[in-house]
Amino acid sequence: MKKEFLECGKVLSAHGVRGLVKVEPWCDSPKVLASQKRVYIKHGEGEYLPLAVNSGAVMGQICLMGLEGIDTRETAQSKRGLVLYLRREQIPLREGGYFIQDIIDLPVIDVDTGKVYGKIKEVTDGVQGKLFTVGTDKGDVLFPGIGEFVINVDIEKGVYVRPIPGFFD
Repeated sequence: MKKEFLECGKVLSAHGVRGLVKVEPWCDSPKVLASQKRVYIKHGEGEYLPLAVNSGAVMGQICLMGLEGIDTRETAQSKRGLVLYLRREQIPLREGGYFIQDIIDLPVIDVDTGKVYGKIKEVTDGVQGKLFTVGTDKGDVLFPGIGEFVINVDIEKGVYVRPIPGFFD
């Protein structure tokens, strides 16, 4: 089941004395998060509260954000570690793109043989691109999530790959 709210960043610290927060964006680009008019915070189980974004700017790979109700350095610092969310429809998705959240737990399938190697457990950023942690019968395997090896991602069926011979052995 696709989540309505997706994690989009985490408050790192306060910035200045007027309540701005530094946010580590978890979007493809910091501009995506900085351009939002509203973010959400998790409140209890399955409940999300909206927060108006009064200002947003990109500073390198960090977002500086002014959020509703946070107007002092002390209040901003108290939000350190707070995870921010966006509604799925707020996030632009390019043609053929997918949300990482949607591929977690999908089977990893050999495009040529149909063999299922395991399931995607985690996706992290590597030097050359994404790295998929694939849970297999023999343990976790890091698999390069790049076009040379990942042939197709079907969020309904699985991640189709063409591994180097012996990669999963």
